[in-house]
Formats: sequence, C-alpha cells, structure tokens
Amino acid sequence: MAGSSRSDRRALHLSLGRADYGWTLDLQRTLHGRRKAGSMPDIIITVEHNPVITFGRSGAREHLLASPSELRREAIEVHEVERGGDVTYHGPGQLVVYPIVDLREHGRDIRGFVRGLEQATIEALAEFGVDAGRRAGYPGVWVSNRKIASIGVYVSGWVTRHGLALNVAVNPAHFAMIRPCGLPVETVSVCELVGRTVPLDRVRDALVERLAERFGWEMEPSSLAEILGGARE
Repeated sequence: MAGSSRSDRRALHLSLGRADYGWTLDLQRTLHGRRKAGSMPDIIITVEHNPVITFGRSGAREHLLASPSELRREAIEVHEVERGGDVTYHGPGQLVVYPIVDLREHGRDIRGFVRGLEQATIEALAEFGVDAGRRAGYPGVWVSNRKIASIGVYVSGWVTRHGLALNVAVNPAHFAMIRPCGLPVETVSVCELVGRTVPLDRVRDALVERLAERFGWEMEPSSLAEILGGARE
C-alpha cells in the first residue's frame, strides 16, 4: 500500500541516462507486458529525454502553441500516447520517472498510487529546500501557483506505465511552446527556485529513495542487459 513505512517487496531501478522518447516508450510497453505476466517485479525507470512534446488521451492540439517550423528548428518531436492528461513537454534538465507497478499488490488503488507519486515528489523536493504541495483538482506537484512536476499514468490489467516528470533545470522557452495540461499556468524548475545548480542525478536518487519508502520497496539497481536478458523472479 502507498504510505507503507516498511520495505517488504523487491523492485528494480533502471536508470537510462539520456534517451529518446520513442525508444523508451517501446521499452515501457515491453516491460509492462512482462509485469502483467508476472515474470518480473515492479520496476522504476528513470530517464532524461531529448526534447519531445506528448499528448495524452485528453490532449487538445490547440494547446500546442508552436508552429511545425519552430518545432523542427528546436528538434522537438511530437508523440500521441495512451496516458491520461493533456499536453506536456519532456527534455534535458527534467527527471522523468516511469513506474511499472502491479497495483494488485498495492490495494488496487489508482488514486492512491497517484497521490503516492505526488507525496514522494513533495518529500524529495523538501530535501533541496523546495516547499511544494498539491493543488486541489489538478494532479501533479506545485509550488504556489507554478507547476514543478506533472503526473500522467496509464493502467492496463492493474499494471501502470507512464508516470511523472519533475523539472530540475528545464529550458523555459520549450515549455512556452505548450499550454501545460491545457492550463494557463507557469512552470518552474528546482534550480530556478533554489538559485543554484542541483545535479539531476541527486534529485533522481532522492526521489527513488522516497518512492521506495512510500510504496514499501526494497530497491535494487539493475541494468538494461539484466532486465532484457530474461525474466527475473
């Protein structure tokens, strides 16, 4: 259950570094199938993407504010995906986390899962001096009226994919090309708030640790070769 204070189940952590969105999406789908089949434990993928704009199931094209030529100039791809939510941006300086989690082992509680992602992010941000919280009616994590992390998940057979994106040091000009989640809101990054450089890997490690605590995982670092080399019990 979300909120567990005891690590009583094993989970894998796969850190990909920088990777294209499309390749990572295919990997998510492969691992999602393995988790549904019970041939691997829960897994947390962390990654930093090359610039990309994605539309969720409720995405509206009018929320993309950039022209095709502007997107080409900035080498920004566009993908339509099955997650919930509207439009969002991923790119350098942003920590993206894809939990592939069997909710049958976490109370079959989708809302609780999302709140667990939010709470772990809030707690991780506090370690860097960022006072973040929720905004009633809107998923994600906020600092006052500015959004610092977006959340959009997809659930099939009680197994999740997609997840959250936390702004550490994101190019604000790229975010200006969309209306994030269809809302007229500002976005903000960790480094902007604290006034210093914060390495993305430090934020990653803090967030993975908070997720492990929140969901009761014994986190085990793993490699792509180990995971794709065969099913792991």
